[in-house]
Amino acid sequence: MKHKIIFTLIVCCSLALESTAQVVLQGKIEYTRKMNIHRQFDDMGSDNNSYMEAFIAKIPKFDTRNFALYFNAKYSKYTPIKQEENPMLGMMGGLPGTETQVWNDFTQQKTIAFKKVYEQNFLINDSIRKCTWKILDEVRTIAGFNCRKATTRINDSVVVVAFYTDKIAVSGGPEMFAGLPGMIMELAIPRLYTTWVAQNVTIVNVGEAELTVPEKGKKTNLSEMAKSIKSSTKDWGKFADKSIWWSNL
Repeated sequence: MKHKIIFTLIVCCSLALESTAQVVLQGKIEYTRKMNIHRQFDDMGSDNNSYMEAFIAKIPKFDTRNFALYFNAKYSKYTPIKQEENPMLGMMGGLPGTETQVWNDFTQQKTIAFKKVYEQNFLINDSIRKCTWKILDEVRTIAGFNCRKATTRINDSVVVVAFYTDKIAVSGGPEMFAGLPGMIMELAIPRLYTTWVAQNVTIVNVGEAELTVPEKGKKTNLSEMAKSIKSSTKDWGKFADKSIWWSNL
């Protein structure tokens, strides 16, 4: 009986150490963002425009690009990984969110973000956005981590689906999303036909060089930026709403 108790204690201690060792406190995550460009244009009502149809025929259905998220217990920095642009997409001014940078200070619950919305550059200084997340039972494995599903809404009606892991002990994720009990490893916004999926996690020391704060752009906050974009796109029909949704990610 004594040997059985000792064996049980050893097993429990080993499992506890293993669980502790698996928790990631700092590192780098690479996300792939995949956007259905053709569906974006469909929402602009391009079906009756022969020029637009010809243009769409020359561009790929999907745009895929990569972003990096550097993080530690105090800060995180989400930034694009540079890549060559499709010349055809450059003709339309580029795709939304391709230059977005987001810096979070978890100790002060503060965020600074650079966002380019068409020809306007914004530098947002605000609190880390607080989303009302609903945590669900569905789970999946992403980049080697067990992740649980959660959902929320932005702009009252836009559904956001996330999968997060509590094995990365930082409440962050792609774009400006945070507030879950762990790191967001996958993000989907069906009404924007776009997903972000973590491809790999590298455990490295993250310091000031990786966590530089965005500095360029018109200084504002999320609310004032939304008002500015709404004013600039008021004649764009339903596509105006999508411009605001993209800016609020």
